[in-house]
Amino acid sequence: MTQLCFAELDEPRARSTDPGTSHAAASRAKELQAAHCATIRAALEKYGPMGKDGIAARTRLDGVQVCRRLVELERANLVRATGRNVKSTAGRAEREWMAW
Repeated sequence: MTQLCFAELDEPRARSTDPGTSHAAASRAKELQAAHCATIRAALEKYGPMGKDGIAARTRLDGVQVCRRLVELERANLVRATGRNVKSTAGRAEREWMAW
């Protein structure tokens, strides 16, 4: 399931002129991206539509990680906004997301 986002979200994270340590870090970031995508999608499939804060609470990812991955997952047509808003933990409106 960790391969979920690789095909659609494969973006270079290090330049060819960067040192080997940068390439190693980029490789690790790519692995984390895929794991986060799989975790978010699995939570949406298991618990149904949720906002960013609901996803973060159920996955133990932080809100920034969830936001970044939701945009990427939406671009890959793996999740989509429902068109509804839900209340965030701060009491503000946030978009509700569902697995697609």
